[in-house]
Amino acid sequence: MSFFRRAGWLLVGALVIVLAAAIAGLPVFVHPQVDPLRPADVIVVLGGTPYERFDVGIELAEQGYAPEVLISQSTGPDDPMMNKYCGGRFAFRVSCFVPDPWTTDGEAREIVRRAEIYGWRHIIVVTFTPHVSRARYIVEKCYDGEITMVASPSDSGFKFWSWMYVRQSAGYIRAFVNQHCEMD
Repeated sequence: MSFFRRAGWLLVGALVIVLAAAIAGLPVFVHPQVDPLRPADVIVVLGGTPYERFDVGIELAEQGYAPEVLISQSTGPDDPMMNKYCGGRFAFRVSCFVPDPWTTDGEAREIVRRAEIYGWRHIIVVTFTPHVSRARYIVEKCYDGEITMVASPSDSGFKFWSWMYVRQSAGYIRAFVNQHCEMD
Protein backbone atom coordinates (compact mmCIF):
# COMPACT_ATOMS: atom_id res chain seq x y z
CA MET A 1 0.00 0.00 0.00
CA SER A 2 1.43 3.36 -0.95
CA PHE A 3 2.25 6.07 1.55
CA PHE A 4 -0.49 8.37 0.20
CA ARG A 5 -3.12 5.68 0.33
CA ARG A 6 -2.19 4.80 3.93
CA ALA A 7 -2.19 8.49 4.88
CA GLY A 8 -5.62 8.88 3.27
CA TRP A 9 -7.04 6.01 5.32
CA LEU A 10 -5.48 7.40 8.49
CA LEU A 11 -7.05 10.77 7.74
CA VAL A 12 -10.47 9.17 7.14
CA GLY A 13 -10.10 7.18 10.37
CA ALA A 14 -9.19 10.29 12.34
CA LEU A 15 -12.16 12.18 10.90
CA VAL A 16 -14.50 9.31 11.81
CA ILE A 17 -13.18 9.32 15.39
CA VAL A 18 -13.58 13.11 15.70
CA LEU A 19 -17.10 12.97 14.27
CA ALA A 20 -18.07 10.09 16.59
CA ALA A 21 -16.73 12.00 19.61
CA ALA A 22 -18.61 15.14 18.56
CA ILE A 23 -21.86 13.22 18.20
CA ALA A 24 -21.34 11.33 21.47
CA GLY A 25 -20.71 14.62 23.27
CA LEU A 26 -23.95 16.29 22.15
CA PRO A 27 -26.14 14.87 24.95
CA VAL A 28 -23.37 15.29 27.52
CA PHE A 29 -21.95 18.75 26.80
CA VAL A 30 -24.29 20.58 24.41
CA HIS A 31 -27.73 19.31 25.46
CA PRO A 32 -27.27 17.89 28.99
CA GLN A 33 -30.14 16.64 31.12
CA VAL A 34 -31.61 19.48 33.13
CA ASP A 35 -34.41 18.99 35.61
CA PRO A 36 -37.81 20.60 36.09
CA LEU A 37 -37.67 23.30 38.72
CA ARG A 38 -39.44 22.97 42.04
CA PRO A 39 -38.76 24.50 45.45
CA ALA A 40 -35.61 23.36 47.24
CA ASP A 41 -33.71 24.07 50.44
CA VAL A 42 -30.95 26.04 48.71
CA ILE A 43 -29.71 27.13 45.31
CA VAL A 44 -26.02 26.35 44.83
CA VAL A 45 -24.23 28.23 42.07
CA LEU A 46 -20.99 26.58 41.03
CA GLY A 47 -18.13 28.94 40.35
CA GLY A 48 -16.18 30.07 37.36
CA THR A 49 -16.91 32.26 34.43
CA PRO A 50 -19.08 33.27 32.65
CA TYR A 51 -20.70 35.18 35.50
CA GLU A 52 -24.24 34.86 34.09
CA ARG A 53 -24.72 31.68 36.13
CA PHE A 54 -24.72 33.78 39.32
CA ASP A 55 -27.53 35.94 37.92
CA VAL A 56 -29.50 32.75 37.18
CA GLY A 57 -29.12 31.61 40.80
CA ILE A 58 -30.22 34.99 42.15
CA GLU A 59 -33.21 35.08 39.76
CA LEU A 60 -34.32 31.61 40.89
CA ALA A 61 -34.25 32.74 44.52
CA GLU A 62 -36.18 35.90 43.60
CA GLN A 63 -38.79 33.61 42.00
CA GLY A 64 -39.11 31.74 45.31
CA TYR A 65 -37.37 28.46 44.48
CA ALA A 66 -35.26 28.57 47.65
CA PRO A 67 -34.73 30.84 50.67
CA GLU A 68 -30.95 30.80 50.26
CA VAL A 69 -28.27 31.00 47.57
CA LEU A 70 -24.83 29.49 48.12
CA ILE A 71 -22.22 30.80 45.69
CA SER A 72 -18.83 29.30 44.96
CA GLN A 73 -16.17 31.97 44.54
CA SER A 74 -13.90 29.71 42.54
CA THR A 75 -12.46 32.74 40.78
CA GLY A 76 -10.90 33.69 44.13
CA PRO A 77 -11.79 35.77 47.17
CA ASP A 78 -10.49 39.01 45.60
CA ASP A 79 -12.60 38.90 42.43
CA PRO A 80 -14.35 42.32 42.31
CA MET A 81 -17.02 40.94 39.94
CA MET A 82 -18.33 38.82 42.83
CA ASN A 83 -19.01 41.81 45.11
CA LYS A 84 -22.47 42.37 43.67
CA TYR A 85 -23.41 38.81 44.68
CA CYS A 86 -21.43 38.15 47.84
CA GLY A 87 -21.74 41.69 49.19
CA GLY A 88 -25.18 42.49 47.80
CA ARG A 89 -28.41 42.97 49.70
CA PHE A 90 -31.16 40.55 48.87
CA ALA A 91 -34.52 39.53 50.38
CA PHE A 92 -33.03 36.06 50.90
CA ARG A 93 -29.79 34.77 52.35
CA VAL A 94 -26.73 34.74 50.09
CA SER A 95 -23.50 33.18 51.30
CA CYS A 96 -20.26 32.69 49.42
CA PHE A 97 -17.31 30.37 49.87
CA VAL A 98 -13.98 29.66 48.24
CA PRO A 99 -13.85 25.93 47.41
CA ASP A 100 -11.01 23.82 48.75
CA PRO A 101 -9.66 22.52 46.45
CA TRP A 102 -10.61 25.02 43.72
CA THR A 103 -12.49 22.38 41.74
CA THR A 104 -15.98 20.95 41.41
CA ASP A 105 -14.85 18.35 43.97
CA GLY A 106 -14.13 21.17 46.42
CA GLU A 107 -17.56 22.64 45.72
CA ALA A 108 -19.22 19.26 46.30
CA ARG A 109 -17.40 18.90 49.62
CA GLU A 110 -18.71 22.28 50.76
CA ILE A 111 -22.24 21.33 49.69
CA VAL A 112 -22.04 18.18 51.82
CA ARG A 113 -20.55 20.05 54.78
CA ARG A 114 -23.35 22.63 54.76
CA ALA A 115 -26.06 20.06 54.02
CA GLU A 116 -25.07 18.22 57.18
CA ILE A 117 -25.21 21.45 59.21
CA TYR A 118 -28.46 22.82 57.75
CA GLY A 119 -30.27 19.58 56.92
CA TRP A 120 -30.63 20.23 53.21
CA ARG A 121 -32.52 17.42 51.48
CA HIS A 122 -33.00 19.03 48.06
CA ILE A 123 -30.64 21.40 46.28
CA ILE A 124 -30.79 23.25 42.99
CA VAL A 125 -27.37 23.36 41.33
CA VAL A 126 -26.67 26.02 38.68
CA THR A 127 -23.71 25.81 36.34
CA PHE A 128 -23.05 26.54 32.69
CA THR A 129 -24.34 24.15 30.05
CA PRO A 130 -21.21 22.11 29.16
CA HIS A 131 -20.50 21.49 32.85
CA VAL A 132 -23.98 20.25 33.87
CA SER A 133 -23.45 16.51 33.31
CA ARG A 134 -20.03 16.37 34.94
CA ALA A 135 -21.16 18.55 37.85
CA ARG A 136 -24.15 16.24 38.41
CA TYR A 137 -21.83 13.22 38.41
CA ILE A 138 -19.44 14.77 40.94
CA VAL A 139 -22.07 16.24 43.28
CA GLU A 140 -24.07 12.98 43.26
CA LYS A 141 -20.94 11.10 44.41
CA CYS A 142 -20.85 13.25 47.54
CA TYR A 143 -24.37 14.45 48.27
CA ASP A 144 -27.07 11.87 48.87
CA GLY A 145 -30.05 14.23 48.73
CA GLU A 146 -32.11 15.26 45.72
CA ILE A 147 -30.38 17.37 43.07
CA THR A 148 -32.04 19.58 40.47
CA MET A 149 -29.60 20.66 37.77
CA VAL A 150 -30.07 23.99 35.97
CA ALA A 151 -28.01 25.16 32.98
CA SER A 152 -27.12 28.80 32.59
CA PRO A 153 -26.50 30.13 29.08
CA SER A 154 -23.15 29.39 27.45
CA ASP A 155 -21.02 30.89 24.74
CA SER A 156 -21.22 29.38 21.31
CA GLY A 157 -19.01 28.83 18.34
CA PHE A 158 -16.61 26.18 17.17
CA LYS A 159 -13.65 27.38 19.27
CA PHE A 160 -15.70 27.45 22.50
CA TRP A 161 -17.27 24.01 21.96
CA SER A 162 -13.98 22.45 20.89
CA TRP A 163 -12.35 23.65 24.09
CA MET A 164 -15.34 22.50 26.19
CA TYR A 165 -15.20 19.00 24.72
CA VAL A 166 -11.53 18.75 25.66
CA ARG A 167 -11.84 20.41 29.08
CA GLN A 168 -14.98 18.60 30.21
CA SER A 169 -13.71 15.24 28.91
CA ALA A 170 -10.50 15.69 30.89
CA GLY A 171 -12.60 16.62 33.92
CA TYR A 172 -14.64 13.44 33.52
CA ILE A 173 -11.46 11.38 33.44
CA ARG A 174 -10.33 13.04 36.66
CA ALA A 175 -13.75 12.46 38.25
CA PHE A 176 -13.73 8.76 37.26
CA VAL A 177 -10.27 8.32 38.77
CA ASN A 178 -11.39 10.04 41.99
CA GLN A 179 -14.26 7.62 42.66
CA HIS A 180 -15.08 8.81 46.17
CA CYS A 181 -15.79 12.07 47.90
CA GLU A 182 -12.97 12.65 50.34
CA MET A 183 -13.79 15.00 53.17
CA ASP A 184 -10.89 16.64 55.01
